[in-house]
Amino acid sequence: MSEEESYLHRRLDCGIELATLPLAGRRTTAYEIRVVAGLADEPDDLGGLARLVEQTIAKGTEKRSAQALSDAFDSLGAKIGSGVGRESQVYRCSCLPEYVDEALALHAEMLRTPTFPEEFCRVAVDLAQQELTALEDEPGELSRKLLAPNAYGRRLGRHELGSRESLARINREHLVAFWREHFTPAKMQVSIAGAIDAEAVGGLLERLFADFGGPRLACSNGHSAEFMPGQNHHQKALEQEHILICWPGTTITDRDYPVERLAVSALGEGMSSRLFVEVREKRGLVYWVGAWDEHPRKTGRIFLGASTTPARCDQTYGALLGEVDRLGKDLSQQELDRARVGIIAKMQTHGDITRARVAELCSDLFHYGRPVPLAEKRDLLLAVTIPDVQRYLNEHPRDKLCVQTLGPTMLEGRPT
Repeated sequence: MSEEESYLHRRLDCGIELATLPLAGRRTTAYEIRVVAGLADEPDDLGGLARLVEQTIAKGTEKRSAQALSDAFDSLGAKIGSGVGRESQVYRCSCLPEYVDEALALHAEMLRTPTFPEEFCRVAVDLAQQELTALEDEPGELSRKLLAPNAYGRRLGRHELGSRESLARINREHLVAFWREHFTPAKMQVSIAGAIDAEAVGGLLERLFADFGGPRLACSNGHSAEFMPGQNHHQKALEQEHILICWPGTTITDRDYPVERLAVSALGEGMSSRLFVEVREKRGLVYWVGAWDEHPRKTGRIFLGASTTPARCDQTYGALLGEVDRLGKDLSQQELDRARVGIIAKMQTHGDITRARVAELCSDLFHYGRPVPLAEKRDLLLAVTIPDVQRYLNEHPRDKLCVQTLGPTMLEGRPT
């Protein structure tokens, strides 16, 4: 049986949605626990709260101190991590197969019985304030923070660090309240891959999370986004000018997502992409240039980004959009094939790493509500033609743009 045929997917009695991918013979087992509650679920005046919960939930449980919990994971040789996003937060682990039950038990302890010690909560807020200060010296990330509220709206466009004012309001009681409201099995998705017994894993999770959390509230299927086109400038004394351009794309579950993925790859991913070759190498307009797409569950956005000299700001802005328009007119079969091979190769080679497979599986549950075999994704990419890309670009015009510049010079032109 191939790996693509061996997925098991079900809702456990405790409320957790579980997807497993047994991979016989692997010497690593990996899992991700997604809690469907992120930045968009914060109270309006408490920006930064979700990340603070993610940062402090491991700082002690009813049974162990922060150091004892860390030591327990280390004793298993487990590599753990976590992160927070617009709509969820994820807790990750990879370890030897023989230790996965113990690692899951530790994560269950951490998620079920955190104590949020007062001193760690205060330190976490102080560190977040320091990170906001440091953000001023990272123009690329600062540009993204400034653009996001206009690209996504006030709720989905929140930044993980919040603001100085919102951080100053947050105390331990707010962290505990967020945890109590959102950390429930009904809002958890668990994905696990490796040398595992799928039935045994399901039984273990049933025991670990039985009788946990409040009412079985339905998990949100995503937050609505707002798109507010226009041009905004952040004055800053820099030698470079940073430009971000955004417009609506499609959702991951839309039939045109594979088309969008290939178009974005041909446009701005790698040293053979249009933007790199035409804007950077041939015309020498930029220090850095790229294109990418982002996908909260109910929407999608396409981004162009570049850093240039202040004197070339308008010229660079026009060149970026010009390459998108040109892609819709003269995309070659060679370019399309190169983008396709790059994506499929990344899927297949990275997919051989257990941690990458479980990350893909976790994303599938979040967006599709089911595991999606790699072969299915590959077949959709193989079916995309040049006319598909041209149609997609025509159906997603750049007539309304969200533009953010950061540096010493404003654009003289205006978004079309």
